[in-house]
Amino acid sequence: MNDGHRVITGQVWRSGSPPLQEPAGPYEGYIVGPYPYHGTDPGPYPYDGTRPGPYPHPAPPPAPYDTPAAPPHQGAAEPYPEHAPEPPAGPLAGPDGGGPRPGRGGRTTGVRPPSVRPGRVRRTVRLLAALLCALALTGAGTCAWAEFELDRSVDLSGLPDRPPQGRGTNYLVVGSDGRDGLSEQARKELHTGTAGGSRTDSMMLLHTGAHGTTMVSLPRDSWVTIPSYVDPNTGKFHRATKNKLNAAYSLGGPRMLVRTVELNTGLRVDHYAEIGFAGFVGVVDAVGGVEMCVDRRIDDPKSGLKLRKGCHDLTGAQALAFVRQRHQEADGDLGRSRNQRAFLSALARKAAAPGVVLDPFRAYPALSAGLDTLDVDKGMELKTLLSLFQAMRSVSGGGGRQLNVPVSGPGSTGAARNALKWDEVKAKRLFAELRDDRPV
Repeated sequence: MNDGHRVITGQVWRSGSPPLQEPAGPYEGYIVGPYPYHGTDPGPYPYDGTRPGPYPHPAPPPAPYDTPAAPPHQGAAEPYPEHAPEPPAGPLAGPDGGGPRPGRGGRTTGVRPPSVRPGRVRRTVRLLAALLCALALTGAGTCAWAEFELDRSVDLSGLPDRPPQGRGTNYLVVGSDGRDGLSEQARKELHTGTAGGSRTDSMMLLHTGAHGTTMVSLPRDSWVTIPSYVDPNTGKFHRATKNKLNAAYSLGGPRMLVRTVELNTGLRVDHYAEIGFAGFVGVVDAVGGVEMCVDRRIDDPKSGLKLRKGCHDLTGAQALAFVRQRHQEADGDLGRSRNQRAFLSALARKAAAPGVVLDPFRAYPALSAGLDTLDVDKGMELKTLLSLFQAMRSVSGGGGRQLNVPVSGPGSTGAARNALKWDEVKAKRLFAELRDDRPV
């Protein structure tokens, strides 16, 4: 009924914001406002049925570089610092390759790059410096000890009728059968006999120069000229005569041997080195043995050597028998000289191996054993002795040549029948090449 009043129908909207809606899922961030509470605790809350404080889900712990969030009902958390350090790239990069990965609640996670502490660097440098100093002091002490132990008893000055100085350097390397340092039991085990005095068991000329190293064996049975001399014991004068090379040492020791080699080769001997049986055995044992290969079975009762065909790590006693035996060699003394060259080269190579040089429990016993029975000339310095050792090692490594002095065969009459006669033409040419330091 229309009595003059108008009726307005429809919906009435309340000005302002729409009512709060219940979240679709649990919120994992910090709660900064009230939300409906659906728990069972009725406790005295506002009349609208809401409770302040955090939602039942706890908030995540702050990131290392986040500022602590404000407690509930005390305002929102402080914003991140404007210039917060960026985490390193790599595993922390976001899915798109740029920026850090988001963590729980949308916050970024990062790990500071590891850094080297200055103290650790200083300790490392000090340790290296201490090791270098220790090595330097050890080397200096070894050199001083070797200088004191080295026996420079051979005087080559004042020798008469010496040939002129040639090019390069010539060493006379001698292995003597001196029994000094060997007990009676050791002499029996090594089959060295009990003869007194010393004789040469092996002799080699080692030449170093512009064309490498040449090692020439001088068989001890070589039929050569022994120069004239005066017997120091009787004062009797002896004229030059023919005899075996090893007789020179018996008649006048190292000086007479050097004179005999110089007279028959025309080469000036610059340095002399001699080692006895005991030192030889000691050096081989100290380096842990030396490998040698033989192409046949050897059974020599005179030297005591017994080896099967093949390769063997020779002990000191076996090595001494190997370089002394000749009755099992088809070439006799020439075969023995060949074995001596091969073994000395192998011994020098083994002694210079890192496993020996860098091991003080091997290096020092080997050096001590060698110095105990090593006799050198008065002009031999440690660096010169080292050059000799390096030259012998180079021969074994293919850096030089090994050969016997050329021979024409045994002598024809008298004592020469059991001796080796040099081939005069070939031997003369060989020694001329060495004297002028030309390729051999």
